[in-house]
Amino acid sequence: MSTLRLATRGSPLALLQCELVADALRMSNAGLQVEVVVIRTRGDESSLPLDQIGGQGVFVTEVEAAVADGRADAAVHSAKDMPSVMGERLVLAAVPPRGDPRDGLVGCALADLPPGGLVATGSARRRSQLANLRPDLMFTEVRGNMERRVRTGEDGSVSAVVVAVAAMDRLGWTSRLSDILDPMDVLPQAGQGALALQCRAGDTDTIRVLRTVDDDATHRAIRAERAVLAGLGGSCAVPVGAWAEPVADSSELRVHGLLASGDGRTVIRMTHTGEDPESVGGELARRLLVDGGGSGIDGFDADAPVQPGAFVAR
Repeated sequence: MSTLRLATRGSPLALLQCELVADALRMSNAGLQVEVVVIRTRGDESSLPLDQIGGQGVFVTEVEAAVADGRADAAVHSAKDMPSVMGERLVLAAVPPRGDPRDGLVGCALADLPPGGLVATGSARRRSQLANLRPDLMFTEVRGNMERRVRTGEDGSVSAVVVAVAAMDRLGWTSRLSDILDPMDVLPQAGQGALALQCRAGDTDTIRVLRTVDDDATHRAIRAERAVLAGLGGSCAVPVGAWAEPVADSSELRVHGLLASGDGRTVIRMTHTGEDPESVGGELARRLLVDGGGSGIDGFDADAPVQPGAFVAR
């Protein structure tokens, strides 16, 4: 392979992440040329809250289509944007080393938020956990690129805005963070901080090239987190979180999972440890639903079919 076409969203952060991957691929594959193919997604076109336009997948579907129909050879996604199941013709071929999976605040530290403070976030997962920690807080939606969101936290129009620490780090803006939230207080979204490289299932040349930047530990963690989402079912409408970390001096993963009510009054947290990513993630999902009572949370569809995990090219 002499030229690789990488599809991505057109936001400044997405383009930066794509270029970071392109640079890593060039360094790992002598003589490789990388072309960036910019795709406009449904999430980019709309200013509505994400849960009103489809939630997970709104920044991914059109990019996946470009790979599936041959307009691009591979795609670079923020792993947190990917639904638990991808198209039959596509595979998650590689996951580079992960950035910081945690959430952060711009504008004010959590401990310093005033009573009744207004926090800007479009994420139901973030809202529910922060409301559980601070029932007095108020929330408002925020959309737009990272610069707009960060400015919202800095200009005083809200008490704080919630951001992904990995995004701030990649943009060189960590000095603008007011706080980094403990993942045991605000559990990250599945895949947060990681990039996912996707291609067609039968494209062995592209899979071989992408695997040169794969980080096995990160890839295993993302597989486990995605298995939690898949085990909860495709139409789960309640806030969900999942984060997997390696167990020191072991081949095991410790996977943390969360189901919550939208108002944060009910938050179910559980942890499960095991070696096989799909098995440990699937078992954690079962425990959240059955042992933890998550299937009884208002908004959870107990009759929704459980989705199978995505095929992984390994």
